[in-house]
Amino acid sequence: MKKGVLLVNLGSPDSPTAKDVRPYLDEFLMDERVIDVNPILRNILVRGIILNTRPKKSAKAYAKIWWEEGSPLIVISKRFQKKVQQLLDIPVSLGMRYGSGNIKEGLQDLKNQGVEDVLLVPLYPHYAMSSYETVVVKAMEDQKKYFPEMKMSVMPAFYENPDYIKVLSTSIAEGLKGFEYDHVLFSYHGIPERHIRKSDPTKSHCKIDGNCCSANSVAHTKCYRHQCFETTALVRNYLGLPSDKVSSSFQSRLGSDPWLRPFTDKEFERLAEEGKTRLAVITPAFVSDCLETLEEIAMEGEEEFKEAGGQSFKHIPCLNDRDDWAELMAEWVVQWQEKAMMPA
Repeated sequence: MKKGVLLVNLGSPDSPTAKDVRPYLDEFLMDERVIDVNPILRNILVRGIILNTRPKKSAKAYAKIWWEEGSPLIVISKRFQKKVQQLLDIPVSLGMRYGSGNIKEGLQDLKNQGVEDVLLVPLYPHYAMSSYETVVVKAMEDQKKYFPEMKMSVMPAFYENPDYIKVLSTSIAEGLKGFEYDHVLFSYHGIPERHIRKSDPTKSHCKIDGNCCSANSVAHTKCYRHQCFETTALVRNYLGLPSDKVSSSFQSRLGSDPWLRPFTDKEFERLAEEGKTRLAVITPAFVSDCLETLEEIAMEGEEEFKEAGGQSFKHIPCLNDRDDWAELMAEWVVQWQEKAMMPA
């Protein structure tokens, strides 16, 4: 069977206009794994409330970070896909979970090249129902519905893979070079606390009480919170960063339900008020820079930190299309081809 790879990222509106942002947000927020409430309530929240005001606001944010070539996330993802393709002798396609260039189109591209055995690669280091899981579920649905003759394997979340930690740490070390930081903040995308409990296969371990993430459990295979803290710890140890100068936080919360803490924006204020004047920020939940990294952190975050008394702010880019990152992905694909151990 001819093999191929489908890389899947988040997606983006077609343009930084309310007209194009609205359908993108509709598809994203109506996903039952993003806003996991009763379908009727979700419809009221999204289409009756959020979409009446959010598209215009989000469009302005997208306009601030939009590149001449298009959406940064899409441009970067295509560059990465091209680099990985150049390193392999099997087809590598790209799909987006939301918006144009979707998963079905990516699978169709592979089918057109004669692919019958697909490796699905969700471009998320950590497992969360609103990111990694929704990509897998959608891809499986599209494969069964439109391409039943295809076989599909899924790359596991790679948040603690030693080779990934090495590449991530190298990129961070390069970003920190020449910057005399007081503190390094690892800012991860936030999710509601209920998502952690829903994903817990034991239905009892994840109490989000400060202890459960450090106690060994099978729940950690799907615990986003544990995996984020573990990534921070592994990078900190790899680089030898002082433990008192490193911490983790969670950004991009929505609504009034309890979300993972501490909140990134509140950490900007706290750190500045504690006299941390030179702050470096990393966003390891993303492998590609996007609205949440370029606008929320690199622009708004810097402003918030400096308004609270901070002086110097350094946003370290995501892995994007780094050569070592593309080379690592190609290595993982070769391992899959050879039926060897996958990232875990």
